[in-house]
Amino acid sequence: MKTIYLLRHAKAAAESPTGDSGRGLTKRGRKAATAMAGFLGGLDPAPALVLCSTAARTRETLDLVLPALHPSPKIAYEEELYLAEAKSLLRQLRHLPKDAGSVLLVGHNPGLHELGARLAVDPGPLAQDFPTAALAVLRLAGDWADLRWHGATLALYRTPKELSPDHDSAAD
Repeated sequence: MKTIYLLRHAKAAAESPTGDSGRGLTKRGRKAATAMAGFLGGLDPAPALVLCSTAARTRETLDLVLPALHPSPKIAYEEELYLAEAKSLLRQLRHLPKDAGSVLLVGHNPGLHELGARLAVDPGPLAQDFPTAALAVLRLAGDWADLRWHGATLALYRTPKELSPDHDSAAD
């Protein structure tokens, strides 16, 4: 059984002098990523491999999550993941090594949301929304190369609001 962890980057600043890819996390984003780290760190199996977009907001989100992951996963920062479409993300997953049992993909909407919703046989709450710092866990029976639309099971879906009831979606 293969496990796919989809983690959307945490809340980012609206603008950056260096452009969209340079937008860093807000205070609220750092709080949400830290809460998600604690949750993700308790899941089994731990991600063996991390694929992360090169954008500042995804890298910062991952920096906050990494200390909770044991053992430490192998990490690949990939420019192709920046604002990637669902089809491109699916191709990335299909080319993972067979021995990688679990992967954490840290990326962006709308591609990440569409990927999760289309991979799941029944997307449940993931069909409606995938807010910042949300986590979807999907399970696949078979090899990565066999991954197809509607070919995985949504095992878990969590948002920062569910982990921290005092999480204020309007405050930064």
